[in-house]
Amino acid sequence: MKVIIIGGVAGGMSAATRLRRLNEEAEIIIFEKGPFVSFANCGLPYYVSGEIGERSQLLVQTPESLQARFNLDVRPHHEVLSIDSHAKMVTIKHEDQTFTETYDHLILSPGAKPFVPPIEGIAEAKNAFSLRNVPDLDNIMTVLDGEQPKEAVVIGAGFIGLEMAENLQMRGIKVTIVEKAPHVLPPLDEEMAAFVKKELEANNVRVITSQSAVAFKDEGRTIVLEDGSELSSGLTILSVGVTPENHLAQSAKIELGLRGGILVDENYETSQKDIYAVGDAIVVKNQITGEDALISLASPANRQGRQVADVISGLKRKNKGSIGTAIVRTFNMTAASTGLSERAVRLAGLPYQVVHTSGKDHAGYYPGATDITLKLIFNPETGTIYGAQGVGQKGVDKRIDILATAIKGNLTVEDLPELEFTYAPPFGSAKDPVNMLGYVALNLMEGLSESIQWHEVKEAVANGKVVLDVRNPSEIKQGQFKDSIQIPLNDLRCRIHELDQNQEYIISCHSGLRSYVAERLLKQAGFKAKNLDGAFSLYNTVLPEEIEHV
Repeated sequence: MKVIIIGGVAGGMSAATRLRRLNEEAEIIIFEKGPFVSFANCGLPYYVSGEIGERSQLLVQTPESLQARFNLDVRPHHEVLSIDSHAKMVTIKHEDQTFTETYDHLILSPGAKPFVPPIEGIAEAKNAFSLRNVPDLDNIMTVLDGEQPKEAVVIGAGFIGLEMAENLQMRGIKVTIVEKAPHVLPPLDEEMAAFVKKELEANNVRVITSQSAVAFKDEGRTIVLEDGSELSSGLTILSVGVTPENHLAQSAKIELGLRGGILVDENYETSQKDIYAVGDAIVVKNQITGEDALISLASPANRQGRQVADVISGLKRKNKGSIGTAIVRTFNMTAASTGLSERAVRLAGLPYQVVHTSGKDHAGYYPGATDITLKLIFNPETGTIYGAQGVGQKGVDKRIDILATAIKGNLTVEDLPELEFTYAPPFGSAKDPVNMLGYVALNLMEGLSESIQWHEVKEAVANGKVVLDVRNPSEIKQGQFKDSIQIPLNDLRCRIHELDQNQEYIISCHSGLRSYVAERLLKQAGFKAKNLDGAFSLYNTVLPEEIEHV
């Protein structure tokens, strides 16, 4: 059996090494257009700041090491020009020579290429770069070490954009982020991304949203924005998304789908027999909605590479789809998500409800505890979990990983309180934040609580509802809701006569727990009340302009 793999890194190399473990006699050839077939592309931004100290640490394997351990024929600097699916042959260019190779099975792992927007003057911008591979990194480092720019602009505030902004700032460079969307980190919902923006600004990163670059001047040293304003830039990072690398698939007349992604079946086979595809270039099924999606993440690519090797080797494996679990660090803030965002659920027309909870990464009385804010999007009728998001300094990864596992395992919100986690004060809480998400969601499903979302408060107050703040007087000094009533929770029973039973109340505390207690108290006394989901902590982060400071 002869297998040719086009492209290395996550998908291609996972397929190659798994194939060798299953087929010692197979001939396995990997063609890579660039100089490196196995490198840590997710680690590239951290070399910029020196957090990863040696460039060699980014090079996971070499052709020599792969030959020695796995007997793989790895050929860097070999560009596959075309595929003849009928003759089962590829044409390759190496230096000045062109030659052909036949195959029994062909695996495409070309990845995705950075999307370069058609901006006026971008071709002449000598200091504008995307970051996809080690040569891209080398080009960026040449500018950083040579010209030593004082100012940098990152266009695009997705995961890579935020990582580059952080690492450039850690070098002492003044960084500005420009994002076309209304908020940074578009995969997250607005209120959760607000925590990330706050952290960026606290670390002197300028954030410009709802704007895009429309022109480059002075060979890239001046960037013109939509509103006509201009930014100075010694280095510009283009991080506005990726698009599937599909030109080889087109040459083989392979069917393409969503945004040019390669269509594959549940065994990763394309429309051409014995040609398979994995990684960022393929269309996958969103496991929650069943709809087509492009998910450019390392974990699915590695899984797909292993599974396609199993399929070729005769093992029964199926592509079950992906849910898009991702995480990013921005200075002291971690932001992570899994599954569908609230916006995606709304666009899909699914019935949904949302809860936000605030807790600590471990027991609050144990030193070093930090805040975690979690968001859960779920079906209020069935309890199906659509997605989750989290922000905080520590422990966010653990909770989102748990919720991603719950989605993959078809658990519902009713199962979340039943999950048992390791507990000791340095590690967690007896009621873990994930357990608490389940309790809060169940209260809503069972009618024990009613909630109102942060974006609904202004209209509700305009329509006559009143905010009842049950925080303590010392907390009110941090800011208060406009035209609100303040009665501390511990005083509420003895001061309940101050409230009007004909009035509808929106109850808030700092995080949502005390306001839920107040909601239950008032409802049992005959009042109409709703709990402000996420409470003051969330509202103050996403809408600070609506908070009064006395």
